[in-house]
Amino acid sequence: MRFAGTENYVATEDLTVAVNAAIRLERPLLVKGEPGTGKTVLAEEIAAALGAPLITWHIKSTTKAQQGLYEYDAVSRLRDSQLGDARVSDIANYIKRGKLWEAFVSAERPVLLIDEIDKADIEFPNDLLLELDRMEFHVYETGETIKAARRPVMIITSNNEKELPDAFLRRCFFHYIRFPDAQTMQAIVEVHFPGIKKRLMEEALKLFFEVREVPGIKKKPSTSELLDWLKLLVAEEMTPEMLRERDPRKLIPPLHGALLKNEQDVSLFEKLAFMTRRESR
Repeated sequence: MRFAGTENYVATEDLTVAVNAAIRLERPLLVKGEPGTGKTVLAEEIAAALGAPLITWHIKSTTKAQQGLYEYDAVSRLRDSQLGDARVSDIANYIKRGKLWEAFVSAERPVLLIDEIDKADIEFPNDLLLELDRMEFHVYETGETIKAARRPVMIITSNNEKELPDAFLRRCFFHYIRFPDAQTMQAIVEVHFPGIKKRLMEEALKLFFEVREVPGIKKKPSTSELLDWLKLLVAEEMTPEMLRERDPRKLIPPLHGALLKNEQDVSLFEKLAFMTRRESR
């Protein structure tokens, strides 16, 4: 099993090295980076490239590690017992499999994505240490032990909202996805918009990187936001000349709602436009 990128995903050399190292070591690949840099999509493309099933566990602030193993629905069993339902005789009817259980018993070696692990409680990663090490867990209600025949390819993403425990980090292969440079970003755009006009793309990328470099911007636009913006530019038949225009009254990029995602950043650009108008008098 070896990953070399796909026709839909531009993977840099250091990223492909990290993915293949994690697969060879049979350790989880912990991927960090700015939101919108393709961390979640990476797992989908790895699964596609390897021809493996993808199992996704999206983590929320309320997610508990136990939910990844299994959940026992004692309330439903009690209700069914009061109604005289014959299902209560088999406790397995009230065991709901979690994503780790699905991955462990998969007929093919799957790709397991644990998405945005830093959203959960700080103890969440530590609560999974034993299962990640041994690739097995015990179901106390039924007395069975669920053990993986083969370690799944595990991709764990983080947006750096919380620091992860050292004991958890030691068990992972780490890779930080740096924000794409202009050349890599051009390759990404060409994958998503194969017929886009070169001059329009060049002007759009130039303006995009200028927006990211504005001092004081709170939320820098990401790769996914660039792609949304380009889709709008193409649909509205924007020309390179429209993007190149440097009228101080139009300092905010056209269709900026795809790039600027909060009122502070819009206000920042409006203030810059006002200052530019005053200086030009």
